[in-house]
Amino acid sequence: MKTVVLDGYTTNPGDLSWDGFKKFGELTVYDRTAPELVAERIGDAELVITNKALITKDVMNKCPNIKFITTLATGYNAVDVSYAKELGIPVSNVPEYSTKSVAQLVFAYILHHYNKVTELNASVKDGGWCNSEDFCYWVTQLTALKGMTIGIVGYGSIGREVAKIAEAFSMNVVYCNHGNKPYPDSKHTFLSFEELLKESDIISLHCPLTQDTKNLINKDTLSKMKKGCLLINTSRGPVINEQDLAEALNNDKLYAAVDVVSVEPMEPDNPLLTAKNIIITPHIGWAPKTVRENLLVIVQKNIEMFLKGTPQNVV
Repeated sequence: MKTVVLDGYTTNPGDLSWDGFKKFGELTVYDRTAPELVAERIGDAELVITNKALITKDVMNKCPNIKFITTLATGYNAVDVSYAKELGIPVSNVPEYSTKSVAQLVFAYILHHYNKVTELNASVKDGGWCNSEDFCYWVTQLTALKGMTIGIVGYGSIGREVAKIAEAFSMNVVYCNHGNKPYPDSKHTFLSFEELLKESDIISLHCPLTQDTKNLINKDTLSKMKKGCLLINTSRGPVINEQDLAEALNNDKLYAAVDVVSVEPMEPDNPLLTAKNIIITPHIGWAPKTVRENLLVIVQKNIEMFLKGTPQNVV
């Protein structure tokens, strides 16, 4: 069978191998594929692997040999899943592969913000410690995480992993969930979204992007957060109204750390790019090498199970 990878570069920029996919037959890997080239590059391939390259109704109509589509991600909005179902084409994703690495990034933000490691390192290298009269000094207030309240918006696998790490730091964990219902058997405190905004010292977003969550963080909800709150977003960019957040940041209302923005790659006029009090990373929470290796293993398994007639991770 023929397999085409439409946009493999972000998953494998050269430090991994695609060789495991050659056992399925002829393999063609493209680093990136522009929208107008998707149908041409798929051609008569039966197995299609995509990340962000759009596989639309039009593409599927132009490529009648497609038998199976698998994403290189948990998200599958790049594929017209409804039309694929009409055509009998299974679409699989890779669920929960980056849970621990995204939670790790959340705490990288938290520790960076409250322990001021970057600022202290810069001060020491600028001669601050050499010129100090005491055995230690600090350039800004440090904050212990013990006793702080972290509010988790979206209590899925990543949200629960963040909660587990927070426990290790003796933090108070509160959460709200889709449908405004407590998670079965959770030992953490369930709050309404409004209550969580008011009670949390740190708010970490782990909710999917839906009509209900688009612009969930806006001028109104930002006004209900504690002054000095640290807002973290590793979910989806459009969950936040970026102009409203930028205004709050520039007014020293709160701090933020984000790994996602509304349009990616980030546009030069995104208001967060020039805002104060924010850390921005380029959507890399999922990207440690071992995590990407595991991702490719799962994608291979998705194809193997399809070829056996029992596709897995079908969306």
